[in-house]
Amino acid sequence: MKQKLLIFLCTLISWSSFSQKLAISNLRCEYLKNPSGIESKSPKLSWQILSNQRNILQTAYQILVADSPNLLQKNQGNYWDSGKIISDGSIQIAYYGKPLEATKSYYWKVKIWDNQKHESTWSEVNQWQMGLLKKEDWKGASWIAFEKLEDSLINALPNDNIKDKHLYNNILPMFRKDFLTKKTIEKATMFISGLGHFELSLNGKKVGDHFLDAGWTKYDKQALYVSFDLTKELQKGKNTLGVMLGNGFYYIPAVKGRYRKLKVQYGYPKMICRLKIQYKDGSSEDILSDTSWKTAPSPTTFSSIYGGEDYNANLEQTDWNSPNFDDKTWKNALVVDGVPKLNSQMAAPLKVMETFSPTKQNTLSSGDLVFDLGQNFSGIINIKVQGNKGDSVKIYPAELLNADGSTNQKASGSPYFFTYILRGNGIEEWTPKFTYYGFRYLQVKGAVFNDNSNLKSKPNLLSIKGLHTRNSAETIGDFTCSNELFNKTNTLIDWAIKSNMVSVFTDCPHREKLGWLEELHLVGASVRFGYDVQNLFKKSVSDMNYSQLPNGLIPEISPEYVKFDYGNGMFRDSPEWGSSSIIVPWYLYQWYGETQILEDAYPMMKKYIDYLGTKAQKNILSQGLGDWFDLGPNRPGVSQLTPMGVTGTAIYYYDLQIMEKIALLLHKKTEAESYRILAMEVKKSFNETFFNKETKHYATGSQTANAMAIYMNLVEPTHKKDVLENLIKDIKSRNNALTAGDIGYRYVLRVLEDEGRSDVIFEMNNRSDVAGYGYQIAQGATALTESWQALPTVSNNHFMLGHIMEWFYSGLAGIKQDESATAFKKIIIKPQVVGDVTFAKANYLSPYGKIVSDWTKKGDHFSLKVEIPANTTATIYLPTTTKSKVLVNGEIVKKSNFQEDKTLLNIGSGEYLFEVVE
Repeated sequence: MKQKLLIFLCTLISWSSFSQKLAISNLRCEYLKNPSGIESKSPKLSWQILSNQRNILQTAYQILVADSPNLLQKNQGNYWDSGKIISDGSIQIAYYGKPLEATKSYYWKVKIWDNQKHESTWSEVNQWQMGLLKKEDWKGASWIAFEKLEDSLINALPNDNIKDKHLYNNILPMFRKDFLTKKTIEKATMFISGLGHFELSLNGKKVGDHFLDAGWTKYDKQALYVSFDLTKELQKGKNTLGVMLGNGFYYIPAVKGRYRKLKVQYGYPKMICRLKIQYKDGSSEDILSDTSWKTAPSPTTFSSIYGGEDYNANLEQTDWNSPNFDDKTWKNALVVDGVPKLNSQMAAPLKVMETFSPTKQNTLSSGDLVFDLGQNFSGIINIKVQGNKGDSVKIYPAELLNADGSTNQKASGSPYFFTYILRGNGIEEWTPKFTYYGFRYLQVKGAVFNDNSNLKSKPNLLSIKGLHTRNSAETIGDFTCSNELFNKTNTLIDWAIKSNMVSVFTDCPHREKLGWLEELHLVGASVRFGYDVQNLFKKSVSDMNYSQLPNGLIPEISPEYVKFDYGNGMFRDSPEWGSSSIIVPWYLYQWYGETQILEDAYPMMKKYIDYLGTKAQKNILSQGLGDWFDLGPNRPGVSQLTPMGVTGTAIYYYDLQIMEKIALLLHKKTEAESYRILAMEVKKSFNETFFNKETKHYATGSQTANAMAIYMNLVEPTHKKDVLENLIKDIKSRNNALTAGDIGYRYVLRVLEDEGRSDVIFEMNNRSDVAGYGYQIAQGATALTESWQALPTVSNNHFMLGHIMEWFYSGLAGIKQDESATAFKKIIIKPQVVGDVTFAKANYLSPYGKIVSDWTKKGDHFSLKVEIPANTTATIYLPTTTKSKVLVNGEIVKKSNFQEDKTLLNIGSGEYLFEVVE
């Protein structure tokens, strides 16, 4: 650690009085606001502190938890009164009161004290509701279905190249249940799971605004349920629950003429639910899924997560999910086997987040209509159409167009389409429910557009829209700068993130929709700066745990729905992918102070690191894909420029370093020592195998090889400078062009930023003439593509190359955290002013509160506006020379810690204006 001089800035300015010097906001339970379905017996509570004064640090807190908000109004916590706890902790505070009960609601509030002798008022009252903690809490509810798949046809993990056993387009069922409520309702909560996905309605209206509930998992091990508060929707007297089911990844139908990437079939759609109704008189009752529910086929005649969806409006049964509907032709539901484990869905649900209308329209010679929505995104369509009974409209979505203007699905999974069959009674509107795709263009067959003159021959398409669907995690970060290409690059990557952030972080929203694991640790920081995704990353860890093989292998995709055995297993066993099982829990700890995940995931991590040990040959791991999609002489794919063994072994060494740290945190000193010793052996073998002492580079001298050796601390300190110079030399020898791929490019950026060479990053990426981000934009891409070259033969909405967004926040804007802290408790603001960039601004809502870095450079004048949240401290790095004058809020700082070309200032919380004048 560099020596830092503490400068007390609070004496530089007098502060105006503030009516509330200390306030509490953004209360969270398990990262969520007033959540339902909490399963932890000791939920983690967090809050943020607001103050109009500087240098605020919490010194103590008190938490009250009660089972009634009325008790809290009297400052009584009948479940937990923590008393005044001397602590600066304001995140990840574990509940430590009476045992919590399934389905019960609890209310809490907090007050704090600070280092300036302020005492806050009590916070607003927040609450959480417990979920179903064990099987008995479902009160005997049954899994029910319309039909049952024969056991011999169930295939939870098919090989990629097997032939279809079962060509059958299954029934997509509807379920309904009538019931009476005769008393005044206090609270009503629905706990429901439907596989693969469900849509719940009550008295004819959809409940909530979720899409593709519940999130997909490794269904032979686990499924998720969702909690809904129905208190306001239930009515006294007659009520009707309605449920529609879709296939999702639970059952992928094999139908000729429809795209089908995978052949996984866990069973036909099924559901389970418990509606708990509490009455004001203290009594309660449960409405459970059982054979008394009625079921029938829905108007959705085909649905596939890979092939699209078809809907026949002539099969609709009006008011089927409302009271007084006659269901005598419906059959009773069939009880079927369940899933080994049911857990509450804690990650944010998928929703429709944006709507796109056509920006252009074209009519092909065939008469087909083609609409351009202007943006490549994940989602579905919405149409309004008018025509005759039995008319059919077919819509083909696609990312790209062919030369003749028709939609091109060659690289995104073909054929995928939507079909709507009209009932013929006025204007009809339809939106698919159980599938999605990645697209910008829509080709419509069998309709005219806003032309009533032709209704006898073709239906009239009145409107068509694209609905962008994704995980609804809150946006918590923002970046902008003076360089428009960087702003466009940021947007390009953001669309790939949004399009692939569902209940799994997928590679693409069309062809595969699979959770390729390397993305989690390589692009994870880019995602975390922008979105509130703690629980989604925790789900990813759970998915890896359930996908782990008995021998310890973590497959490259999770949940694993297909066994990729070709290529000698390179698409199943690559350390750069499976190591997410170790790296992601560690990053969760670093970013959010999440210690429980380390303890929970440790057995999985240990099994995986042991597995890697069995695969290592003299400590070198050479299996897998290497630096996937690097820029070599051939079509991108398996690593071309970096030999196999470099990236796998470097990640192995990184894993071992992390395992040592985790073992020490978990007080496993003996295991920590064993990981330290093995790491030393791996480092020795890596350098003996790959380091050229004469030329001072690793392996072939590729950008990836040299960067990973530096980042993972594999290079000896005496050689680090030379290896760094070789990395930069290679970049410059290619006219500042990148060559690193999916695995290596993040580490190229990390090393250059860490070593203060963001000028090289600028030169590599401030261009559009060579393969890279700017080139993709120049080729017309509106979302990050799978290849640096924006090839039309691969996905054009892909998640894996979004590494530079991390640099926009941590390098250009300069928001980082001290390595000695977690959750941004100790913040670093270290902007790297490069190229022709004249300003950069980034906001990031950290666990402790909002961090802002906003700098501007005009001639010899540099200004930096900073916002540091209460209960944290920060170190500011200002670009200076020995002749620079440094001002803070207009006052000259006479003492400073000058290091090389930076002046370091240590500050507390608050808002500051720093200026550097030459």
